[in-house]
Amino acid sequence: MALVVHRDSLNKQMDTSKYVRYTPEQVDALERVYAECPKPSSLRRQQLIRECPILSNIEPKQIKVWFQNRRCREKQRKEASRLQTVNRKLTAMNKLLMEENDRLQTQVSRLVYENGYMRQQLHTASGTTTDNSCESVVMSGQQHQQQNPTKHTQKDANNPAGLLAIAEETLAEFLSKATGTAVDWVQMIGMKPGPDSIGIVAVSRNCNGVAARACGLVSLEPMKVAEILKDRLSWFRDCRCVDVLSAISTGNGGTIELLYMQTYAPTTLAAARDFWTLRYTTSLEDGSLVICERSLRSSTGGPSGPPPSSFVRAEMLPSGYLIRACEGGSLIHIVDHVDLDVWSVPEVLRPLYESTKILAQRMTVAALRYVRQIAQEASGEIQLSGGRQPAVLRTFSQRLCRGFNDAVNGFVDDGWSLMDSDGIEDVTVVINSSPNKFLGSQYNTSLYPTFGGVLCAKASMLLQNVPPALLVRFLREHRSEWADYGVDAYSAACLKASAYAVPCARSGGFPSGQVILPLAHTVENEEFLEVVRLEGHAMFPEEAALGGRDMYLLQLCSGVDENTVGACAQLVFAPIDESFADDAPLLPSGFRVIPLESKTDAPAATRTLDLASSLEVRPGTTRPGGETDVSNYNLRSVLTIAFQFTFENHMRDSVAAMARQYVRTVVGSVQRVAMAIAPSQLGPQICPKSLPGSPEALTLAQWIARSYRIHSGTELFQVESLSDDAILKQLWHHTDTILCCSVKTNASPVFTFANQAGLDMLETTLVTLQDITLDKILDDAGRKILCSEFSKIMQQGFAYLPAGICVSSMGRLVSYEQAIAWKVVNDDDVHHCLAFMFVNWSFM
Repeated sequence: MALVVHRDSLNKQMDTSKYVRYTPEQVDALERVYAECPKPSSLRRQQLIRECPILSNIEPKQIKVWFQNRRCREKQRKEASRLQTVNRKLTAMNKLLMEENDRLQTQVSRLVYENGYMRQQLHTASGTTTDNSCESVVMSGQQHQQQNPTKHTQKDANNPAGLLAIAEETLAEFLSKATGTAVDWVQMIGMKPGPDSIGIVAVSRNCNGVAARACGLVSLEPMKVAEILKDRLSWFRDCRCVDVLSAISTGNGGTIELLYMQTYAPTTLAAARDFWTLRYTTSLEDGSLVICERSLRSSTGGPSGPPPSSFVRAEMLPSGYLIRACEGGSLIHIVDHVDLDVWSVPEVLRPLYESTKILAQRMTVAALRYVRQIAQEASGEIQLSGGRQPAVLRTFSQRLCRGFNDAVNGFVDDGWSLMDSDGIEDVTVVINSSPNKFLGSQYNTSLYPTFGGVLCAKASMLLQNVPPALLVRFLREHRSEWADYGVDAYSAACLKASAYAVPCARSGGFPSGQVILPLAHTVENEEFLEVVRLEGHAMFPEEAALGGRDMYLLQLCSGVDENTVGACAQLVFAPIDESFADDAPLLPSGFRVIPLESKTDAPAATRTLDLASSLEVRPGTTRPGGETDVSNYNLRSVLTIAFQFTFENHMRDSVAAMARQYVRTVVGSVQRVAMAIAPSQLGPQICPKSLPGSPEALTLAQWIARSYRIHSGTELFQVESLSDDAILKQLWHHTDTILCCSVKTNASPVFTFANQAGLDMLETTLVTLQDITLDKILDDAGRKILCSEFSKIMQQGFAYLPAGICVSSMGRLVSYEQAIAWKVVNDDDVHHCLAFMFVNWSFM
């Protein structure tokens, strides 16, 4: 009997969970609901049965199972599609790596042969006889490479046949660099090949000029890739203009173009470059597209006269793009090989023109990243922001970069002219009286009769021991450390049609802070476009009584990845109004930091502002003779600052004086920031800088440790070394927070020193530490306890405080297990300051 009951219940369970066959109409109804809500609730499923009569014969449980299966199928479909895409990428990348391996094997074979031949010659040569053939074998590759560019000089470029001969020779030399061993390529550090990486990036070694090479995979058709790469203005941020002077079709279906290109100078301390080149576009027998390019000389159809003023003639050696179709996209080989006439720039800036890493980042990798960005946008992998199309956002980025480059270079043919100096040559001021420079050609300039033009104040300087990425990231996140919001308000006011006035006073006070609103970013996150909202500032004096209003900046930040080798870091911004139209006028200002890799041990003297001189080197320490501070050479960089302002005709001189002073103020702020963020605190030669009137950091550290020992009877920490700076290093790296604050009559205690843990807990820097008072970080309970123990601390010199909570400068709560306070006395036993140690602190 029990067995029968069990079978009946089992059959009943099988009936309720049996497979249901849905009609096409039922499937359509369920699919419509799935499109709106893939995971409907129980109430929604019951409502569906009531509203759709065709589903009335299906149990709610069965509908739940259908949605579960539908979600599972969707997930499997997406995963299968993703795996197919990854498989295509891996297949293409495998092909690329195999070709690269073959090229390296060929290069190894050639080097082994040359090495063996050299050994044989050395073995047979006598000790007093020099065999020049040995040197010729070793240098054969370099000589061949240096001689090749001059082969075409014998060809007549005044007729199409001569141009075609030059083009074919350029093609052969470019292919030998892209897929062969014409250049000794070395893989660039940090560029690991993979399906989702930028590709294979290599730089040249021991060749004429500087060269870089990249191989990558993009999901675009070869013709589309070729179209993008030929539009150099869209992706090469240093390109000012490219003019196609003439174009000739060849008999083999190719095209020869004669080009003139101008590029910007990266700083105010060097001239810009221009190129006269021949560009050859053709197809190979295997269907691959090739776009190759080289400079033309006077004997081959190039210019015979000197370059325009403000420009230095540079040479492009055979370079270009090899684009091959593959499953799901294209394989791209990019080669950039240029000679930028390095001897025409000051010696300190020559690394900018002879660094293969900088060339790779700013030109070769930039081209590959731009094509990948377009491919990502076309496939829908990049989400739109704020309803704006990606092309519009790219245009904003290009306009910001171009406007900043125009300001840095100040070309005469753009209308810029130099203003008289005020006697100090640290800041250069140039002026542009063209109304269209700011208002744009689409604006009716007759509506602005008092508009005088645009003024730019700029300066360049040498930085020492300051990573470019770290500096730009700090400037972006801590705008209040360097910005004058009164000047910002003036710049923003210039966007108003009726407002071209002198800077307004800070009647509204400083804004309560800045809010960064992300707008767009590139695939590899090396560039961010964002809107910065400066909260609650009065643009005009009459707005101060109303509490002010927000200001907005359109901002471009790039190069903030510290692991990227040879990358330029940049922060460029322009005031915008609330409408933020696609064609809004932009007047960019900002900072650019470019790393330098010096090839000499001794930096050359040049007319620059050296921020390294502001760093305090501990007296009494000398570097052993012949020893080089490698970290300093790795961290040398050049900083360029440019700020633009508009002015009315009658206020030009006043605005110029304001601009000069403002840029000098910014330079001073950057000096303080550089001292605070430089990783010099980790080295033994440079110490954290103290406040004016305070003892040196080394002396203060000795006072803190000695006072702790006197008042508590124990050591603050164990010093492992007897060197002078051992105490400071132990204090700086102590795991617990150690803070010092001044104690003055009728004044709140102000912090004067903090170790690294203290800066982390307060979320501040050595620059802004002096703006924080003790009562701001303690809560009510902490202030009461400190008041009750204060007399004990001053009389006995030491006190233990219980666990509590304090607040960082960013408003975050911090808990600590115990606090210790003691009185710090100087060498004369005179009270100097109070020291606090917060033990085992953590953010809540």
